[in-house]
Amino acid sequence: MNPKPPLPTHTLNTAKSLRTSGTDAEHELWYHLRARRLDGLKFRRQHPMPPYVADYYCDELKLVIELDGSQHDEQSDSIRTQALQRQGLFVLRFWDNQVLQETGAVLEAILNFARHRTISPTTLTRKGTPYGSPTGEGL
Repeated sequence: MNPKPPLPTHTLNTAKSLRTSGTDAEHELWYHLRARRLDGLKFRRQHPMPPYVADYYCDELKLVIELDGSQHDEQSDSIRTQALQRQGLFVLRFWDNQVLQETGAVLEAILNFARHRTISPTTLTRKGTPYGSPTGEGL
């Protein structure tokens, strides 16, 4: 088995910095994801995935969860999602306000994904479903 190449220093430093800060929505979701609180699934917070840092990552599901605030750019989010999908990862996106106002629905969407892992990443959209959007579109 080949060892993983070392992570770029810039990506590691960015991840460390992001772990010490964070939005209210990031803290709220992390409270529910940490320590295997959500159905025994192990999530990592601000996980380096060069050249990106994923808000949350579950290796068991190959699932990246991204929280988008008002500062997010739809085109950049779409490019990022496509790059992660090319690595064989699934991406769920939620708006910060969804996490704060509809925490239960967000957690249920994550659980539904975990239980029905056969769902195609392209079917995960914020419009019309509880899942996050690969294109960063909102409700």
